[in-house]
Amino acid sequence: MNSRCPGIAVALPAYNEQESLPRTVPRFVRALRNVTDDFEVVIVNDGSSDRTAEVVNDLSREYPEVRLVQHPVNLGYGAAVWTGITSGQKEFVFFTDADGQFDVEELSRFLPFTGEYDLIVGYRAPRRDPPMRLVNAFGWKMFVTLMFGYVARDIDCAFKLFRRDILDVVYVESRGAAFSAEFLVKARDRGYRIKELPVTHLPREAGKATGNRPDVVLRAFREMTAFWFKSRVLRREG
Repeated sequence: MNSRCPGIAVALPAYNEQESLPRTVPRFVRALRNVTDDFEVVIVNDGSSDRTAEVVNDLSREYPEVRLVQHPVNLGYGAAVWTGITSGQKEFVFFTDADGQFDVEELSRFLPFTGEYDLIVGYRAPRRDPPMRLVNAFGWKMFVTLMFGYVARDIDCAFKLFRRDILDVVYVESRGAAFSAEFLVKARDRGYRIKELPVTHLPREAGKATGNRPDVVLRAFREMTAFWFKSRVLRREG
């Protein structure tokens, strides 16, 4: 264990992940203990209808680094990520998903870049999702690129490490699936240095993905359009 590694707060948004968390949380704790002795795992239960909260409480008794933050109702992916990343108290913040589709051991490859870059963001190589979700992801990337220019090769990859003080400058309003796109656009426009690295993407082991639901997709396009319109107005007024 290297005590010179920075403190890391890990944010995990969770919606109906009672089956995934007992598999993924021990992996997170083991991987983090290998790279730092100063970390916390903040799991945000986003109004789940299953036993997600009870499972997290059970895990926190076994792993003292784990703590639960609750949303009384389902507020959306971005809302859960925002609550998680702003609840941590460490020098660096890392957020990913609770569904086990990423190998958290690969976080160790990101840490050497924290001195030179402000954000180190992953891209799935390759992405292990159903065909329709891949089509939707391609359309979403083209939509965001058309409005804001190049942002990242995998905008929504939930494997991002960054300095916590960025959140003092970058406030993200999107509370749905547009969260990552808005976060990266604002960080880029404020001059933060971004490094992209490939990460392994695995098939989902348990639970059910919600990112492809029509209401989730529609909300993302609506939030991103509102963000684009607001940014254009501000540029004109500036």
